[in-house]
Amino acid sequence: MKETKIIEKTRKKFKNAYLMIGLPGIGLIGKTVADYMIAQLKGKEIAELYSPFFPHQVFMEPDGILKPIKNSFYHVKAGKNDLVILTGDVQALSSHGQYEIAGKIIEYSKKIGIKTIISIGGYSSGKLGSNSSVFGLCTNKKLIPLLEKHNVLFGKAKGSIVGAAGILPTFGALEGINGICLLGETHGAYVDPASARDIVKVLTSYLQFKIDLTGLEKKAKEGEKIINKIEEEIKQATIEVPKSSSEDMSYIR
Repeated sequence: MKETKIIEKTRKKFKNAYLMIGLPGIGLIGKTVADYMIAQLKGKEIAELYSPFFPHQVFMEPDGILKPIKNSFYHVKAGKNDLVILTGDVQALSSHGQYEIAGKIIEYSKKIGIKTIISIGGYSSGKLGSNSSVFGLCTNKKLIPLLEKHNVLFGKAKGSIVGAAGILPTFGALEGINGICLLGETHGAYVDPASARDIVKVLTSYLQFKIDLTGLEKKAKEGEKIINKIEEEIKQATIEVPKSSSEDMSYIR
């Protein structure tokens, strides 16, 4: 394989559809959101993406079958909206690969009628706790007030975005596709279902569809228990040991 290929399993053409990007990244937030929504909304795979920029390995399945590394496009109905969800095993390993794959995805998006790309990622604040925020960035200022109504914070996230979550909405805009990036605040060192749940809530509100959040809520509560335990251990470790008075001090000469 010399270049990235997108193989259509079924030909689709939409009007004013959304493409949601949920690939592995910080806190696995994007992939968690994508996998959950595909399962709950009964997504159907419509295309597969293969690339020489993915790791040079394949998976060995329990039934003895070899499975290639890939990204997949799924179609779901999100209320009245057609939503195509892109998720997969990995992202490209190099800058060259990221840009080539992004180009193929944007080309395919235009072909099937995508008008808006929504990428999902994590924003590592290094902060423990369940009170996290959802940060937003857009390629069109007119979208900002529409998303602020759904508890998305703008102008608060700083730095740069590495990978598909930043590249796809940004360069899609050069091809006439609106771009939105939603970043869930997370510690960054562990899988964060609570932050993924907060992103899904924003999406259900913004796109006006319903989804059962029971599974994510359960995972979020389990995660919060672990966080609380970590916080308690940190507090115990930082308790100052009482200093001895000068009278109790002894010296070795």
